[in-house]
Amino acid sequence: MIIFRYLAKQILQIMAAVSLILMVVALTSRFIQYLAQAVAGELASDVLLLLMLYRLPDFLLVIVPLALFLGILLAYGRMYADNEMVVLLGSGMSQLKLLLLTQGAAALVLVVMSFISLSLAPWGVRNTEQLKLNQAQLTEIDLIVAGQFQSFADGQRVTYAERLSARGEGRRLENVFVAAGRGADTEPASGSALRIVIAESAIPEIDPESGARFMRLENVLQYEGRPGQKDFSIGQFDVQSILLPNAAEFEGFVEEAALRTTELFGSNSLARQAELQWRFSIILLIPIITLIAVPMSKVNPRQGRYSRLIPAALLYAFYFFLLQFSRDGVAEGEINPTLGLWWVHALFIILGVIIYQPSGIRLALNKLAS
Repeated sequence: MIIFRYLAKQILQIMAAVSLILMVVALTSRFIQYLAQAVAGELASDVLLLLMLYRLPDFLLVIVPLALFLGILLAYGRMYADNEMVVLLGSGMSQLKLLLLTQGAAALVLVVMSFISLSLAPWGVRNTEQLKLNQAQLTEIDLIVAGQFQSFADGQRVTYAERLSARGEGRRLENVFVAAGRGADTEPASGSALRIVIAESAIPEIDPESGARFMRLENVLQYEGRPGQKDFSIGQFDVQSILLPNAAEFEGFVEEAALRTTELFGSNSLARQAELQWRFSIILLIPIITLIAVPMSKVNPRQGRYSRLIPAALLYAFYFFLLQFSRDGVAEGEINPTLGLWWVHALFIILGVIIYQPSGIRLALNKLAS
């Protein structure tokens, strides 16, 4: 039990550190992406942290198994380099017992990953999809950021507001500038190429009959014409409305990754069968990579404990790629669901056995050859 606690502590401490580093890198990259979408007016700035929270379980599905793999390699690599493992094995500890103790430490990770894969990750995807649906219902006024020029309508319209203020349950833009080119939702008058609108304020407006959404501008000064020419027409209005795109509709579409695990059992849908196998594959990753990592961590003192990191990372990436490839193949009907993702696990179990008992495998092959 003392040895188990020592080994588990070494592995889990390194695993936690590696997970934290990889998580910071992944979250920073994704946050920058979401921030760019918010600046471009595709997302409201107040939902960025929620999106990051909901995507966190998906990141953990990829990061934690890799961190465990590297944790075993680094922990045992250090012990081999410092001759601790030599003393441990020389005092009666067998390779099989070492593997079992390591699998016991990995079982703690397996319990956590089971909860994330079967419950927490689908919950995160459901909330992410709901958040995106809510974002699709927002108007341009809801997405505008004060003091920034933002592009809308596939780049055909640029909107700027100097200040934002609260108006009941909505927002009010003050000192508004709108430039719309041909092809935008606000089509300029015939024969003109550019329409510039300057307004004192703007508020959202919805037509109760058609449900169409508008930006209602007040105290408007409008310029229409072609850039570089002097024949601009100028108009002044008390009120003017700009038609905004309709809200996106997602009715009838449910992403398989958002479904609860209980909803996937017994389904005839290939996509749902692939998703179910994927969730259990993430759990199976833990004992299989542990089987591979224990013998792979053995290094000579002169090699150093970092000598196996690059091969290990490449091996894990290949494992994960094959799982994703097989999941897509099952979902698209190119791979039989019975074979599914299980052949990938079988392949790496065989690889783990070969690495674990290289001398026995070579002996068996020599006998077969003779």
